[in-house]
Amino acid sequence: MAKYTLNINGETKEVDLDPSTPMLWVLRDHVKLLGTKYGCGIAQCGACTVHLGDNAVRSCQLTVSAVGDQEITTIEGLSENGDHPVQQAWMEVDVPQCGYCQAGQIMTASALLKRNPSPSDAEIDSAMNGNICRCGTYTRIKKAVKIASESVV
Repeated sequence: MAKYTLNINGETKEVDLDPSTPMLWVLRDHVKLLGTKYGCGIAQCGACTVHLGDNAVRSCQLTVSAVGDQEITTIEGLSENGDHPVQQAWMEVDVPQCGYCQAGQIMTASALLKRNPSPSDAEIDSAMNGNICRCGTYTRIKKAVKIASESVV
């Protein structure tokens, strides 16, 4: 066991855990932030995506010991009231069906738009590749990313 002081959604959280504990379980089981979902456990589906600094990462494979002093942002920390441009575009386009993958999709899209506020279709496809939507809402996801890109500063 080791003690870690983490910056999660702008708040300091202290945990005492095995260094190999995946951040997904730190977030869900120890910090009680349930928006980040477990999908596959092998970083292939994207349901567990969070931001580490400004990068979208799969929290199921990110260990607590690898975080260091970098800030972690979860879907709960993306905006206080669900008013981030990506979240607003998701609602406008009515992206979700079952909704299970949507937190990971939104976190990946928001990281893309932070790095590249005006992505091409190919850049959206590349960034979103690997975020699996079992309901097949890929066309709506892409449309929402395009709409959000018009609002991101």
